[in-house]
Amino acid sequence: MSLTQAMYAASVGAFNNQQRLDVLANNLANINTPGFKQDRLVFRVPVEKKGDSTTDYLQGPSSRMPSGARTDFSQGILRHTDNPLDLALDGTGFFCIQTPGGTHYTRNGSFAINEEGVLITRAGYPVMGKGGEIKINGSNVNVDEEGNVSVDGSEVGALKIVTVSQPECLKKMGNSLFALDGSGVAEEKAEGFKIREGYIETSNVNAIRAMTEMIDISRSYESYQKTIQFLNDAAKKCIDGVGRLA
Repeated sequence: MSLTQAMYAASVGAFNNQQRLDVLANNLANINTPGFKQDRLVFRVPVEKKGDSTTDYLQGPSSRMPSGARTDFSQGILRHTDNPLDLALDGTGFFCIQTPGGTHYTRNGSFAINEEGVLITRAGYPVMGKGGEIKINGSNVNVDEEGNVSVDGSEVGALKIVTVSQPECLKKMGNSLFALDGSGVAEEKAEGFKIREGYIETSNVNAIRAMTEMIDISRSYESYQKTIQFLNDAAKKCIDGVGRLA
């Protein structure tokens, strides 16, 4: 491997680790955000192109490059809150939220009631039921496992719970909200879920695993930096040596 190839490989390695650190830092920053889903950086291996000697010379067939972050939609731990307006989905599915940008989806079931008696998210967006907004006028709220909402013993609506056949088509919109990316995938009626009243789904970030991975990546990044510095010094010595010979 030439000095140029070594410098390129070290630079790519440092860049990749920087990208991984950014993703991990965001995951850890949202470890206490209800319904948050962690991201993982996905890498691609470039296909070797015959005849492109410059690309093959620099990258080689095994150079990995980040191709974006993928969201891990695995379920987080359900934490008991004893608040009847805290709802957790046990199983697949999403709550439907009406926002100014259209219907968004979330696993964060920390809800409230506004002045008009409408069930809303903490950000103030209406939580959608099968027949539209859910209005709660009363004191005793109960939500059963199927999502039917009753107030003082009378049913007032049912939560609209949907799923997406290709979750990778969902993009993050902030505040634990997701939206379809316009690829043509549509929402579907969710099956096999249970609503847990008085519970909140926590973030699915494993703090110990994330911290361990961050330490490992940080050490690797520092090693690449030292390698780049060493190669830079070696290149400078080569150039100085050529200059003296001339």
